[in-house]
Amino acid sequence: MPKMLTGNGQKGWPYIQRLLVDLFQFMEPFLRHAELGDPVRVLYKGTLRVLLVLLHDFPEFLCDYHFTFCDVIPPSCIQMRNIILSAFPRSMRLPDPSTPNLKTRQQSSPFLSELKEKLLLSPNEAASAGTRYNVPLINSLVLYVGMQAIQQLQGRTPHAQSAANAFPLAVFSVGAALDIFQTLIVDLDTEGRYLFLNAVANQLRYPNTHTHYFSFILLYLFAESNQEIIQEQITRVLLERLIVNRPHPWGLLITFIELIKNPRYNFWNRSFIRWAPEIEKLFESVSRSCGGPKPVDESMVSGWV
Repeated sequence: MPKMLTGNGQKGWPYIQRLLVDLFQFMEPFLRHAELGDPVRVLYKGTLRVLLVLLHDFPEFLCDYHFTFCDVIPPSCIQMRNIILSAFPRSMRLPDPSTPNLKTRQQSSPFLSELKEKLLLSPNEAASAGTRYNVPLINSLVLYVGMQAIQQLQGRTPHAQSAANAFPLAVFSVGAALDIFQTLIVDLDTEGRYLFLNAVANQLRYPNTHTHYFSFILLYLFAESNQEIIQEQITRVLLERLIVNRPHPWGLLITFIELIKNPRYNFWNRSFIRWAPEIEKLFESVSRSCGGPKPVDESMVSGWV
C-alpha cells in the first residue's frame, strides 16, 4: 500500500480508493445492523487501524476521497467517519478551534416542493438499504449545492482568499442554496433530517471554504429554526461525533464551540439539554473538553435538574 500511495505521481491512489470502497461496502450490512461477530469485529478494528495509518502518513489521500468514503459508510460508524474527516494537508497548520472570534427564504418553487419525494427510494430499494432515503443522493445534493453556492460567492468576490475566512458570513445568508437547505430541514421527517444533517457535517473538515460555508449553514439553521426538534437534531449530529474517541475534525470542533459560546444561539437555555441530569453533565463535559465554557448562569441551570 505505501508504494502505491507514494509512487508515480499518485497514480496508485484510485486503486487504493476502490479497494477501500469495496471493503466498506462489504462491511456495510454488518455495521448497519450492528451485527459484529468475532470475524467482523476483527475486520472492523483492522480497518480503523488502516485508516489511522492513512490519516498519519497520507492525509491528502483521505482529503481527496472523503466524499466517496463517507458515501458508503453507515451513519452509525461515527468514529470511522471522524477519522476520515479529520484529515488535512500536511502543509497546513490548523488554527486553535477555541480561539476567540474564529469564524468559520424566498417563494417556493416546484423544484423545492418536489425535492423531498425525489430523495425517497422505492419500497424494494428501501427494504434492501435499510432506510427510506437515497443516502448517496442526499450526500451528493448537499455537496453540489454547497459547491455551486461557493462558486457564486467567489465570483462576487474575485480577490477573496480561499482560506476559512474567505467570505463575510452575511454573504452566505442569500441565494438559492439556503432556500434548498431550509426546505430540506423543514420538510424532511426525523430520519431524512438526520441524514441531511450528517451530509452537511461531513463537510466540516480542515480549514477551507467548504468547512467555513457548511459550518455557517448548520449554525444558521440552528439559529433561525423555530422548532426545537430541529435544534436538538443539529446538536445530536455534532455531539455524537464528539463523544467518540479522537480524532475529531477541526471544522466539527469550531462549529460546536461557536454554538455553545455565542450568545446568539442561546444554547444553554434549550430545554433538551436539561431533560435529565446525565444529559446536562454530558454537555458540560464535552463543552470543557472542547475549550468551551460552562453555562453562564449555573444557578439557573441547576434549578432545572
